[in-house]
Amino acid sequence: MIDETLFRRKHQLWLRLAFISFAVNNPWIKKRLYEFSLIEFRHLKWLAQTMLENDSNYNYDRDPTFNIEAETLFDLLHTAINEIKVVHMFYNGSALSERMRNDENYMLQSFEGYLTNLSIDEKLSAFDRSRIWPDALLSHEENDALTLFLFEESYKEYELIMVYFYSQIRAETAVQALYFQDLIDESHFHLRSFGEMMAKMGILSLPRMLHPRTYIIEDMKHFLTNGIAEEENAKEECRKLSSSITDEKLSTFFDFINYQESYHIEIMKKLLKEKHG
Repeated sequence: MIDETLFRRKHQLWLRLAFISFAVNNPWIKKRLYEFSLIEFRHLKWLAQTMLENDSNYNYDRDPTFNIEAETLFDLLHTAINEIKVVHMFYNGSALSERMRNDENYMLQSFEGYLTNLSIDEKLSAFDRSRIWPDALLSHEENDALTLFLFEESYKEYELIMVYFYSQIRAETAVQALYFQDLIDESHFHLRSFGEMMAKMGILSLPRMLHPRTYIIEDMKHFLTNGIAEEENAKEECRKLSSSITDEKLSTFFDFINYQESYHIEIMKKLLKEKHG
């Protein structure tokens, strides 16, 4: 039970640090927070591997009260500090616990250092629901299309990260694990890109929780075949959004994402061949 609770809290801590990084404007703090979030994701993977080796169960549930909204940077940092201190109560004397504790002690030191510099606190607009793209004047229809796309795609990328993560630690070969890592890394980039865009529009929010049926894959061939079809659909959504938005920078960005989705399909085809010939 302690392992399950620790896994849930580490999952939440990864999400908190990632979404704080999307929300803040200070470029140095944004970069540092995102780097810390990737460390937390690595912890999560190591923890899942250890639990799998020990026949311990885990899932991707989150506490019903878990949220990441706040009015200021310092509010977010105080919450993160408190959350890390609670997580530490669940660590034991293992080498993994010592690694995680030491990493987070440095994070705590960094956050507490930020809090001593009152000049870097900022009022956040990431959660104000303004729903306005600040970098270009979009029509009402363009704004609606962008809003819907960002909500749908940020959830999709979170889902893909967690599905690939679940499959990666159960991979049968090093090649399979490598392919899953490529897909995870790509989805991290997309989630970050969409999250930062949502923050600019004041609509940053956590993706909804995943049901176990989403990520517990019993038929990998079926999953990969469906995944290729879903990537084709994602490409079409990017293409439609790119063609419907008149702002050149936004349109070019979605073309860029579209081309990346094309190679995701190739990676999934390689996985399909690796697993099923």
